[in-house]
Amino acid sequence: MTQQQVNAAKESTAPKSGAATGNTTLSGGAAGADQPAATRGRTAIADVVVVKIAGMAAREIPGVYDMGGGLSRTFGAVRDRVPGGRPNVGRGVKVEVGERQTAIDLDLVVEYGVPITDVARDVRENVVAAVERITGLEVVEVNIDVNDVHLIEDDGESAPADSRVA
Repeated sequence: MTQQQVNAAKESTAPKSGAATGNTTLSGGAAGADQPAATRGRTAIADVVVVKIAGMAAREIPGVYDMGGGLSRTFGAVRDRVPGGRPNVGRGVKVEVGERQTAIDLDLVVEYGVPITDVARDVRENVVAAVERITGLEVVEVNIDVNDVHLIEDDGESAPADSRVA
């Protein structure tokens, strides 16, 4: 192959999502009155759309207590208490979106006592199904990091411990 052919191959296989816009074009579409109505124009999906879909799908699974790392959960808790603040459904979700495929990374906090492997499997299945159904993108992988376990005592509902000293 010549260098020109190699460059052309790279350009044709490189992801088409714009770094500045964060959009992925799913269909280039065609213009003209002679084209079928369904193919006139193009469809672009912003990366944030995939983030939100994956975040909502992961939170639907029983056993998922929260999402995100410690610092992002702390900021999220403060933000949720502010009047008029909305919960961030994208917290703990990172995506890479290409022309026809996406890869998703999730940071989860699970409830104590639930089998983590079962929760991870259910989250993976639900996220893949939701993203593929809603966006039409092929999900090539869903990586899950369980970075904490939620204990009931963390809610502050436990009785104060008896002191060992007087």
